[in-house]
Amino acid sequence: MGVTSRTQRMSAAERREQLLDVTKDLVGEHGFHDVTMEAVARRAGITRPIVYGHFNDLGGLLRALLERESARALAQLSEILGEDLIAAGSRIESLLAATRGYLEAVRADPVTWRLILMPPEGAPEVLREHIARGREAVLAVLAEVVAPGFGGPGLASPDPPLTARMLSALADEAARLLLTDPAEYPLERLLDHSRWLLERLSVAAH
Repeated sequence: MGVTSRTQRMSAAERREQLLDVTKDLVGEHGFHDVTMEAVARRAGITRPIVYGHFNDLGGLLRALLERESARALAQLSEILGEDLIAAGSRIESLLAATRGYLEAVRADPVTWRLILMPPEGAPEVLREHIARGREAVLAVLAEVVAPGFGGPGLASPDPPLTARMLSALADEAARLLLTDPAEYPLERLLDHSRWLLERLSVAAH
């Protein structure tokens, strides 16, 4: 009775977030193909008309979920690659700190990051579009960070945007390993190897 009363007292905004959370759980458990308005309503403990009242159809519900999750993920990346990172003295230490922040965010919210890094079969094209647009902004910041290079004055990257993309690809692969096999690829192992790679770049630059 208490749960029902609390559910009925939800504001429209709270209900919308609840339905998106439920949808996220279902996608994480079964992928996109098994998500239906009926399944969302049943998991939320409400009737289908309430779900339709917030989202016109299943496509609208999934688009809203993907917009929210991609925005959350990219906001986390933007925060990690903030002004402090650009201003930092040691590029290696600042990039390692950013890598740690990224991998910790992935570990804390694996469902969201699986959607971003490993979109399941049947994922709407809008997901890829949102990710691509957001990543361009993140890569632009990363390019500023790596532009001076890792070995001191006169050893700047000859192509900062490409360097940024290559380093981003390495970080994304580390995140995928953390998601798919955390026992084999724990956070500290990934960070230790990241440090080794960056230090080798610095040594090679001299």
